Amino acid sequence: MAKGHRSQIKRERNANKDTRPSAKLSYARVSVQKACFVLDAIRGKDVQTALAILSYNPRYASSIIKKLLESAIANAENNNGMNRNNLYIEECYANKGPTMKRVQPRAQGRAYRIEKRMSHITVVLNER
Repeated sequence: MAKGHRSQIKRERNANKDTRPSAKLSYARVSVQKACFVLDAIRGKDVQTALAILSYNPRYASSIIKKLLESAIANAENNNGMNRNNLYIEECYANKGPTMKRVQPRAQGRAYRIEKRMSHITVVLNER
């Protein structure tokens, strides 16, 4: 058991929170592998360059990640008072989400399983 009063424990826990602006999308209907192709292209770049890369990337995941990045930029400006021109992508990653299992009928009464994978995508920004 933790020592101290409940409010003291909460105060200590909240003091250690990450203050960097971020945005998270849960249950995105794109697999982790496909999302990581796009995330690897923008990791470490400044936000203007990253938005330009995402605008012209033909992959489906790029449209989702562009929307997420714009949300993270808005969070940085409104909640943390950061300047948009100084922001860069410090972290971006995709974690595995739940998988929807579907059935595809095949010849001679057989059935193949189709797995529709989901991911949880996170973008963390910071100021230079």
